Amino acid sequence: MTKQMLSEPWKRLVGTMQALNFGRTVFLVRAGEPDFTQKVRTVRTRKPSAGENGPRPEATSSDFELRKEVMFLRDQVATATDGACVTIEVKYGLPFLIEIEEEHQA
Repeated sequence: MTKQMLSEPWKRLVGTMQALNFGRTVFLVRAGEPDFTQKVRTVRTRKPSAGENGPRPEATSSDFELRKEVMFLRDQVATATDGACVTIEVKYGLPFLIEIEEEHQA
């Protein structure tokens, strides 16, 4: 699968992760996709001695093959309930850790 094959919310999330490169992003889920109508937060991680603090080179590319980490994230978000809060730790522009916070009724 390539970036151009993704829905607009997914293209935007992939672009956000690439621009972030290292850090975390937090968003809500609606209909199995990132909900960009709600507030999306990013936390940038910067290393003083590292040269990799800028965005990924792919951030300016309109299309490329998606990595397995992005496909795994997509599968996880697709099964999350509406309103779930997803936190992704991003390393090298890719999802490294995924937390999905969902509310359950007793």
